Amino acid sequence: MERDETVCHCMGITKGEIVDAIKKHNLKTVEEVGEVTTAGTGCGGCQETIQEILNEVNGK
Repeated sequence: MERDETVCHCMGITKGEIVDAIKKHNLKTVEEVGEVTTAGTGCGGCQETIQEILNEVNGK
């Protein structure tokens, strides 16, 4: 998945925006990502992808 690819279509949030927020704010959960970026707070369909990005960035 590329940085400019949209992860959360409801809120229009890209992978790059999520990755940057995780790194800047040391985010660990999907809920924290939602609080900072609003990603995953609409229909919730992208929450699994957000978790995968969290795992990738945080080395899990």
